[in-house]
Amino acid sequence: LSHSVQGRSAGKGTALRNSSDADLVVFLSCFKDYGDQEENRAEIIREIQRRLLQCQQQERFDVEFQVNPWPNPRVLSFQLHSRTLPESVDFDVLPAYDALHHLVRGYEVDPLVYVRLFEQCTRGGEFSTCFTELQRDFIVERPTKVKSLIRLVKHWYKEVSGTLPPQYALELLAVYAWERGSGEPRFSMAEAFRTVLELLQRHEQLCIYWTVNYGFEDPDLSYYLSQQLSKSRPVILDPADPTNVVGAGSRWDLVAMEAETCCAQWCCLYGDGRPVQPWDVPVRPERNTPGNNVGLGARG
Repeated sequence: LSHSVQGRSAGKGTALRNSSDADLVVFLSCFKDYGDQEENRAEIIREIQRRLLQCQQQERFDVEFQVNPWPNPRVLSFQLHSRTLPESVDFDVLPAYDALHHLVRGYEVDPLVYVRLFEQCTRGGEFSTCFTELQRDFIVERPTKVKSLIRLVKHWYKEVSGTLPPQYALELLAVYAWERGSGEPRFSMAEAFRTVLELLQRHEQLCIYWTVNYGFEDPDLSYYLSQQLSKSRPVILDPADPTNVVGAGSRWDLVAMEAETCCAQWCCLYGDGRPVQPWDVPVRPERNTPGNNVGLGARG
């Protein structure tokens, strides 16, 4: 074991109230590269399951595993039940290759890390767990009110049904809306939420990316990134893992329809009945320049 990181909403500080789940990424020194992780993770997952069954004989909890139909699963999902309290917690444990090799916080990632990722990754986002720390830090470093905006968006999103984009896509849209619409710790929550709804309705134009962890300076990486940004819209690149087009193949149209409906409801109206106006967020392609760490493009 190299180290472990709590990921997803709990690790980022954006979990909804009364949400009892945890995502634990376990970085293992026995994985030498991405391919090694893919080839041997099933064996590691079986070993973790065996150890948990041993532990429940000694501790005051019961463990219930979810059946995973895949021959080479990425995750071990289980639920811990307390024997003394009427409570349970859902866990996802994901073994991962330590691609960052204990990168010191604040330092830039070597472009070669991402070049190798593109060379070995056959399915976009397959190794996103390797970059959990960067995903976490991208959200954690935002002002408290931005995290409140994320929770508001996710609370609204829970009411929508269908094959929807992952919550992470909504988190990134909320961050983008704030960065381009305000960028200040204090802002209008109504205007911010309305801007996210506007972006969702314009999903067919979205091409969002950040250059906080990777960029276009390295020629090989620049080629791969350009290929990603030329894909069908919407494109939202994971700021930690550029192979991951977040929400690709999802029913963005369903979320867009719900967003349009929501814009006419009381939560998007001022007290006198006037509609809340979204921030003026650009939708045309922009050339990335020094100091500009986020972009939004559109077709045409």
